[in-house]
Amino acid sequence: MTRILLLNSGPHSDASHGYRLAREAIATSGIDNPQITERDLVKSPIPPIGRGYAMAVTAQAAPDVKEFDWSERLIVELEQHDMLFVVTPMHNFTVPAALKLWIDHVIRINRSFQATPHGKVGLMKDRPTFVLVSSGGFFAGERAKQADFLTPYLRYALASIGISDVHFFPLQGLVFGPEAVAQAMHEARRQLSEKLSLARAGKGIMRRGSTPAIRSSTGETQPTA
Repeated sequence: MTRILLLNSGPHSDASHGYRLAREAIATSGIDNPQITERDLVKSPIPPIGRGYAMAVTAQAAPDVKEFDWSERLIVELEQHDMLFVVTPMHNFTVPAALKLWIDHVIRINRSFQATPHGKVGLMKDRPTFVLVSSGGFFAGERAKQADFLTPYLRYALASIGISDVHFFPLQGLVFGPEAVAQAMHEARRQLSEKLSLARAGKGIMRRGSTPAIRSSTGETQPTA
């Protein structure tokens, strides 16, 4: 069984191009008995970090204090999965607020990372991570007209907790009509298929002929079509 956490942080939810491509890629990858947990960060928002959390961090409180309830829930959820998919739009050159809030809960001193004289050292197990980034314009390649702060930021943030096997797949130019969308999907699909094939060969976590299953963040599991 391969446990996959699928984070969706865009306003279009399961109607987004990135979400549909992620589900398609998982279904056709040959992953051995995939169990998918979806967390939609927009449909089911997580609470902002407040003063109680900040004070608990400063006081180096135990992980089970109530101020860490959401942080601990999200960290444990990530720990329980073997693979991470992140579906996100690029909002104003970087990650949307919903995804940033998830990051703020998950990156926690003495829980997901330790502070050392040389910087943060991640305490979480590395896992294959695939990030599908949607954008109306172009932020990578020859047609790029804007800066990309999302990719280096998210790569650095995840590395700070121990996740460095991270791969990005741009879905660009989505406001330029159906042909542009089809081209973006085709290229991202090709790149994603290649990376998943490498993961299968290198990590031995996939096998042909499996049927994906899906569950919500509440834990309910259902076979997919």
